[in-house]
Amino acid sequence: MKRKIVGAVVLAVTAAGGFVAQTSAGSAAELETAAVICNLHCDGRDPAQAGGDRAPVSAAVHGRTLRAHVSDPDTMIWATIENGAAGDETWLDRSFDGGRTWTPAGRTAVPAGSRAWRTGMFNVDDWNARGVGVLRACGKAGDRPEVACTPWVRSTWNAGDRKRAAATALMMRYDQSTGLFDGNAWWTSANAMSALIENARVSGMGSYRYAIANTYDRQINGAWGQFRNEYIDDTGWWGLAWVAAYDLTGDVRYLNTARADADHMHAYWDGVCGGGVWWRSDKQYKNAIANSLYIQLNAVLAQRTGDAAYRARAEAGWAWFRNTGMINGDNLVIDGISLQTCRGVSGPLTYNQGVLIHALTELNRLTGSADALGTARRLADAVTVSGRLTQNGILREPGEQDSCTGDQPAWKGAFARGLGTLDRATGGAYTPWLRRNADTMHAANRNSFDAYGSHWSGPYVDTNHSCQQSALDLLNTV
Repeated sequence: MKRKIVGAVVLAVTAAGGFVAQTSAGSAAELETAAVICNLHCDGRDPAQAGGDRAPVSAAVHGRTLRAHVSDPDTMIWATIENGAAGDETWLDRSFDGGRTWTPAGRTAVPAGSRAWRTGMFNVDDWNARGVGVLRACGKAGDRPEVACTPWVRSTWNAGDRKRAAATALMMRYDQSTGLFDGNAWWTSANAMSALIENARVSGMGSYRYAIANTYDRQINGAWGQFRNEYIDDTGWWGLAWVAAYDLTGDVRYLNTARADADHMHAYWDGVCGGGVWWRSDKQYKNAIANSLYIQLNAVLAQRTGDAAYRARAEAGWAWFRNTGMINGDNLVIDGISLQTCRGVSGPLTYNQGVLIHALTELNRLTGSADALGTARRLADAVTVSGRLTQNGILREPGEQDSCTGDQPAWKGAFARGLGTLDRATGGAYTPWLRRNADTMHAANRNSFDAYGSHWSGPYVDTNHSCQQSALDLLNTV
């Protein structure tokens, strides 16, 4: 038998060409290494057998050069150290959560008489466990303690273009145990699911369709059941996600849940200020987002079911909304109404703009209303032509933060999703604006494995699922 060291596991090559894992001697630190993964090939494959060699990232430490080499056909990566000396070390770190945590793999040292060395090849993803991975090459000089690592990188498997790459980076934030993103995020997970479903539709990549059923099964009895809770807008986001899931899969249980969500929202419609649904079950605030989602969800359900009740709700929702003053003189949608005056108050936010555009486009599709489509276009033109809610032509949230935490990072994605729907309904009228934003974001706001931060015009800052969802929503449109 030949033997290869893979982390702290010896892979013994049998006469039949398979691998047998055997325990190797080593320190406790060496034993904390990656488990062997087998996809097309098993971890530890000789790089001489690689189907390709792409070296997109490198790093330096004490005059040594570290490189991560990618074989896209094998979906595997190996590390090299160059210009070194005997005793220098190199290894790979592998992460299945976008680089937040990782496990070392393939640690090896430059042998006597050599100045360069390499690890074996390691799989990027774990197909059996649905692990979506990134790797980086790390190393150190043999006589120095400092460690350097390259940026994280992956193969082009499920990342062959920028749409697919962004979807794959989003799935690095997916928690299979909860069916939500970044652990237990709620309404933003609904938006992330909608972005993934749309990506499957427009890109044809079905690799992550499993997440739809997994999320549904794990959370159907969560909160108030059927993806309902005390926040009426949260219920609307989930209802729209399940309509999209129904469209993609044909599974009627998703449509039934969307109907339950619409009915839950309707239970919070009353005559205070002449109509409208409340933002929350405590009935303290009526706002744009809950009512725009109400119009949109009822309109799309009417399209799919033919149920006249949904059509009536959508039309009533718009008839009420248009008279509240929540669309100001600049054609910007402001956040809500004062219960004292029943007129619009507060300022504009991108998702208020985008969701009403989306809702009115769907209402036009349902009823043929020229008023609905005309208003949607005026709202869109306020941003894309008049330049409101933008900076140098690139969408920017009022008060946009560097951080991807909180609610705000998801909002621009909802705008892009709504404008993309209007773009399709108007024969591409907004495609140039969407493409310019997508191209700028891709060039200035992206890390080495296509994770995106909060600023579409750059610079890149650290990400989470909400920033990534917004980027994916935009990329899905062009």
